[in-house]
Amino acid sequence: MDKRSVMHPGVKLRHIRAFLDIAAEGGLSVVARAQGITQPALSRTLAELEDLLAQPLFLRQGRRLVLTESGRIFRRHAAQALEALEAGAAALRPGSGGSLRVGVLPTAATRVFPAVVLRFRALRPEILLKVETGPHHHLIRLLREGRIDLMIGRLPDVSEMPGLSFEHLYEEDVVLVGRTGHPLAGRPPAEALASVPLILPPATALIRRPVDDYLASLGLFGIVPAVETVSLAVGRGICLASDALWFISRGVIIEELERGLIHEIKLGARFLSGAVGITRRQSAAAPGLATLEEVTREIGAAMPRAGETA
Repeated sequence: MDKRSVMHPGVKLRHIRAFLDIAAEGGLSVVARAQGITQPALSRTLAELEDLLAQPLFLRQGRRLVLTESGRIFRRHAAQALEALEAGAAALRPGSGGSLRVGVLPTAATRVFPAVVLRFRALRPEILLKVETGPHHHLIRLLREGRIDLMIGRLPDVSEMPGLSFEHLYEEDVVLVGRTGHPLAGRPPAEALASVPLILPPATALIRRPVDDYLASLGLFGIVPAVETVSLAVGRGICLASDALWFISRGVIIEELERGLIHEIKLGARFLSGAVGITRRQSAAAPGLATLEEVTREIGAAMPRAGETA
């Protein structure tokens, strides 16, 4: 045995694949059927790995197996190691790198995801990123149907989470913005909102409910917006050409705020912030997926926290 090696030489690729599949499914039975082996045989494989690593990797909660802290750490590195092996095999067969299908919500499309793309491209140039954009309900449907491998954006509603997992990256607030030099920029928000055309997120957007709650807190019930959109091109164009005010996620409009084209009207409503992160199917697996997730974590960790500026 090489004394410089930390990992026991008895750890085999079959152990790693079994562990990653169990972590994705949260149980043994589905994985055993998919691998064409008995559940006791799969259980023995997992027990062997835990003995070789001298660490418990799962805790049983009811019928589910939940990763321990050691298991979460090992999963991240094991997934990257398996991807590296697959990349090495793909390098021997040019053109076999494959593709990843990613859904990106508007809140992550302006700054976060472009940075993710550039870093991922440097690490895994053989993998093609196929990007889908659109409203939340559209991307959730694509994710459930297996037509995208993961989604980057706001935390889905609890009713949408069965079969999916969400990894929190950072908090982002919803801001009220108008053109720089807006005549009501210094007025109380309630007065400004009652006096000008209003642009709201669509009713299907995740941020619409907290915006409606904020308006209700000001006594502004039943406001009929001039336009409903989360499109940067549409909202930005209307704001720059009029006195309209727009409720939108900071990530969508961040470049315009930093360049001074758009002005933020301070609201002081902390409940308008929400989680942004990675949503994926619990059983999702694709070449480069672990690398893409790790890169997204790194980029997300560098994002300003809710209420901060870059």
